[in-house]
Amino acid sequence: MGHGEDTKRIVVTTPVGHVGSRVVRLLVQAGVRPTVLMRDPGRLTPELREYVDVEQADQGDADAVVRATRGADRLFWVDPPALVDGDPVAGYARMGESAARAVTENGIGATVFLSSVGAELRSGAGEIDGLARTEQLLDATGANVVHLRCGYFFTNLLTQLDEIRAGTLSTPWPLDHALAWVDPRDIGEIAAARLLSDTWSGREVQGVHGPEDLTFTHVAEILSRELGHEVTPIQISQDDLRAALTSAGLGPAHVDGIAGMSAGLGPGFVPEIPRTLLSTTPTTLAAWARTHL
Repeated sequence: MGHGEDTKRIVVTTPVGHVGSRVVRLLVQAGVRPTVLMRDPGRLTPELREYVDVEQADQGDADAVVRATRGADRLFWVDPPALVDGDPVAGYARMGESAARAVTENGIGATVFLSSVGAELRSGAGEIDGLARTEQLLDATGANVVHLRCGYFFTNLLTQLDEIRAGTLSTPWPLDHALAWVDPRDIGEIAAARLLSDTWSGREVQGVHGPEDLTFTHVAEILSRELGHEVTPIQISQDDLRAALTSAGLGPAHVDGIAGMSAGLGPGFVPEIPRTLLSTTPTTLAAWARTHL
């Protein structure tokens, strides 16, 4: 499969992630040969390799990102987990600087950025503040950009799988606090549609909120039904959250980032983008749990 004269060169970051992998597959199935930017090309599946071009680069290395995106018309940008940075907010911002420099120096016409609900606060939302900084950096380029403000990923439950199997679901949020919950696969479908579309321009923000807002009480009820055993929701204190994260080996700044996120999106927070047809995606938590848990 080669590039036709009118074929856009689309660069996709984090191509083996929950969202990026879906974006890549949909682009390939649409007849596009995307370029995938990744630090470790060995993680790419052999079946996919023949349909993509691979550029090896660390997204925190701005020079490498600029080289890898030369000739790009569209960019799907995800700030990968900034585990090597002492401060995740600064790490995400550093990734954003790489993206903005590549857009500017290479004249990339349009970028789809995987952001988060809460980025509109600009500060006070823990790790999400780093995504907010990336939004600002991409906005400052003056190029076309759409920020996908996504809800809480269903896949976050995978980090609690042992606990869920043991019958509890812990959260720092009040059990009656509703959040937008979304399947990353659905985010990938919206991202791919945006990358392939020529009908938008300027700066846009699109909410990606899943099919409904859910409380952790409701989430536990859904998991109980799908898994066939009782799952009890438990609200833990910020101190308990911090202690658990520290015992898992996270440093102080990463603990602050996660705890700050739960505090910033707590009671009183209302997403800037409301739930409408445009921000609602189809996959339910029950359907996802049936498949993945």
